Amino acid sequence: MIAIAYVTSAGSWSAASALFTNRTSNQNSSFTASADFTVGSMVQSGVSISPYLSMSQVSPSASWLTAPAGLFGDCGVRSDHTLWCVGHNSDGDLGGGYYGYGVGAWQQSGVATTWATVTNGNDFVCATRTNGTLWCWGYNGDGELGLGDTNSRSSPAQVGAITTWKAVSSGAYNTCATRTDGTLWCWGVNDDGQLGLGNTTSHTSPVQVGSGTTWSTVSVGAYAVCATRTDGTLWCWGYNNTGQLGLGDTTSRSSPVQVGSGTTWSTVSMSDPEYGGTGSSTCATRTSGTLWCWGYNADSELGLGDTANRSSPTMVGIASTWNAVSVGNSHACATRTDGTLWCWGDNSQGELAQGDTTDRSTPTQVGSATDWATPAAARYQTCSLKISGALWCAGTTDRNPSGFDGSSSFTQVGAGLTWASVSVGRSACAVRSDGTLWCWGNNHYGQLGLGDLAARSTPTQVGSATTWRSVSVGNYGTACATRTNGTLWCWGNNNAGELGQGDSTLRSAPTQVGSATTWNAVSIGNSFVCAVRTDGTLWCWGWNYNGQLGQGNYVQRLSPMQVGSGTTWAAVSTGYASTCALKATGTFWCWGWNGYGQLGQGDTTDRNSPTQVGAATTWSVFSIGYATTCATRINGTLWCWGNNHFGELGQGDSVTRSSPTQVGTATTWSTVSVNSEQACGLRTDRLVWCWGYNGDGELGLGDTTNRSSPTQVPNFAGASINLGPLTTIAIH
Repeated sequence: MIAIAYVTSAGSWSAASALFTNRTSNQNSSFTASADFTVGSMVQSGVSISPYLSMSQVSPSASWLTAPAGLFGDCGVRSDHTLWCVGHNSDGDLGGGYYGYGVGAWQQSGVATTWATVTNGNDFVCATRTNGTLWCWGYNGDGELGLGDTNSRSSPAQVGAITTWKAVSSGAYNTCATRTDGTLWCWGVNDDGQLGLGNTTSHTSPVQVGSGTTWSTVSVGAYAVCATRTDGTLWCWGYNNTGQLGLGDTTSRSSPVQVGSGTTWSTVSMSDPEYGGTGSSTCATRTSGTLWCWGYNADSELGLGDTANRSSPTMVGIASTWNAVSVGNSHACATRTDGTLWCWGDNSQGELAQGDTTDRSTPTQVGSATDWATPAAARYQTCSLKISGALWCAGTTDRNPSGFDGSSSFTQVGAGLTWASVSVGRSACAVRSDGTLWCWGNNHYGQLGLGDLAARSTPTQVGSATTWRSVSVGNYGTACATRTNGTLWCWGNNNAGELGQGDSTLRSAPTQVGSATTWNAVSIGNSFVCAVRTDGTLWCWGWNYNGQLGQGNYVQRLSPMQVGSGTTWAAVSTGYASTCALKATGTFWCWGWNGYGQLGQGDTTDRNSPTQVGAATTWSVFSIGYATTCATRINGTLWCWGNNHFGELGQGDSVTRSSPTQVGTATTWSTVSVNSEQACGLRTDRLVWCWGYNGDGELGLGDTTNRSSPTQVPNFAGASINLGPLTTIAIH
């Protein structure tokens, strides 16, 4: 996570996420607000929200056996055969025995020291151990874990009792694995025949593919599979809409079909675009050292110098020294026998590690290093091992960090600029004192509002308007902002209608929501939005699976819908799938998802309409994170409830609470901000206190140690605070 702050007056800090004064939270740093930063400047610390455009080493002290490559998160095996994961965890992807938002720093999964190989699917993971057993965990709605059911797991679960598993590969919703006897087994979704069984019947347990005993390697893509045999032949099957099977056509196959007549195929890699995407690509090496690619090519991921699809293997260049290849979402990377690394295709997030975001249509060398070993391309990220076992990554992931090591000290953002307010999610946006709007960071869904999908590593002005008042950035690619004329504008991800435009079409530039001119404040959750108007009415729209829109039902809304008929709503805050709001009467109301008791009702039952939290009428300032809620009362006390895995309730333990519980005995709390796994609060003396997860230095305490009780940020005071999922931003 990052901390960003701006200076409101000489020598004092104001925060978007925590409150800061005349010194940074890093006790090893010597700069001060008055000496080193000008009024209105912004600083940040922690994990950068901007993509890494060049290779950056991950966990320098660690040595790795496998390079991770996941869609929303990563798991990798280190040289000591321990398993480490980072990123998304709503389906238990981290294997840590719990379900939650995820983490931004690598954490060990269990204590086993026998892990051998690992594969990252879409929200699930499978791995083999040195004893030949196979284990899977995470999302299992389609039986992709191979456990005979469709129940998700948050801890590694053994697949059967077999001890002869050799290697495993997972795609969108299915998994395939080879055994030491040369047999191949697949399970999961089979809508397109991707299990290779000659039909389209899905399976929740491993089923043998044919009777062959000469299978060597396997790669699972979105809805297709390719595998090599020990005789050097290559076979593919499944979905074939863009020729990814390499069979000279676009006809899908439900059984393995040999690709050509070649007997010199060595390794193969298929892309796994998000939820199948538009098309899939395949690349493979031959024993002659040549590289061949085919399938979808809209982003030049085939490396052939153009964007035309190919339905048959086509040689990439004339080089005969290719060693290994990995295909990501819309790009590919490969190593040569001389130890060099080459990448090509889409580079919107810097995944080609070229120091820029310019696409490449042919293989381009990454730096000058000659000690690269194994590449691993993911959605918008490239990781590669070096011969030493060191792991290096470039680019970014969508929902969680790629495990790049962050910093607990501050770095100034946009020197010389005067910032008024800021909001941080997977990207960041801020309003300057002159009314202009600036955004930077991740831009997968156009959430920067710049009319494109290219990431920005520095603040970039959004349009030319000078009437922006406030901005809210969500964690899932959506942003909304109000203007001084009371209009509301939204842009970015719109898969559930969260832009309020009556459709689900993505917008990459600010688009006005209706014609109302009375919008007062807005808050963005996971694919849904809620906002209050100056007349005291409350409106919500977007995703409604858990009743978070407060409409008394679970119907998705593509346009703003009023919540009840009340006209006394004062403020609103949205979490992952929960909503809380304050009325002018001082009563506090929550609804939506309640899996961790974050609604404060003493239970874990969801609510689809506003439900009052207790009988108190003295609630003041509040904030809801992924599954944790905190709020202050007018007597200065602070109360928290909900998920507490990392001590984010500030109770000195990790016990979840389903009812408001007072944090300590202090009666001087003035404001609070909660994110996925941490919280920070400001007291009336302007001192800042933080607690919860601190793996990326997001608590501003100069270290990466978690805290389960409020801990004062040293030499730090300010006026406001705003926590993002990977970043804490504050304004001096």
